[in-house]
Amino acid sequence: MNIPYGMLPDGWYLGAGILYLLLLVPALIGAPWQRFRQSETHHVFFGAVVGLLVLWHITATRFPGLNYHYIGATLLTLMFGWRLALVAFSLVYLGMMLNGESDWQALALNILLMGAVPIAFSQLLFTLVDRRLPNNFFVYLFLNAFFGAGLALVAMVLATTAVLVAGGAYPFAKLAAEFLPFIPLMAFPESFITGMLIAIMVVMVPSWVCSFDDLRYLSGK
Repeated sequence: MNIPYGMLPDGWYLGAGILYLLLLVPALIGAPWQRFRQSETHHVFFGAVVGLLVLWHITATRFPGLNYHYIGATLLTLMFGWRLALVAFSLVYLGMMLNGESDWQALALNILLMGAVPIAFSQLLFTLVDRRLPNNFFVYLFLNAFFGAGLALVAMVLATTAVLVAGGAYPFAKLAAEFLPFIPLMAFPESFITGMLIAIMVVMVPSWVCSFDDLRYLSGK
């Protein structure tokens, strides 16, 4: 998803910029930067940013502003927590802007819709699952990674649709008939890729996934 500048009234971009700063500043202040004292964390974090930047160039377009590519918000949230995930998402969109794939005026709006919304959903789901369900490997993997990624994408698509309709870019009837029916086709690869990557990492290199704890999810199970 990438809403270009000019599709919405200027007030939407200004409001998004203010809201983005209100989210980014606390994220930067509260982010666990001490983890970067380990050289491995540097490589994993920036590797994830570069990897997503590459994947985002593999896209399919249905309507302007509603092109689809792998998002990776749930993946970043489970790997780094919501604060560093938002920072990583910001770096990816900055890279898109520098490559001429995104307008700088729409940067904040796109990060909020395509980053902050699914990141917040993924973090909320993880918190609920962590508090209310047993500490089980399969509960963690399937609910947080597989289903969580798909549902986070649905939340992102619905939020983006609501903004485009409210801003007068598209009539709801057009999107309901020609775009929203494709949500399952978008959610499945998001769910599968995220779940597969998280499964590989928690088995091979669990230290890369900050939300996963061997002692909680595997010990004695």
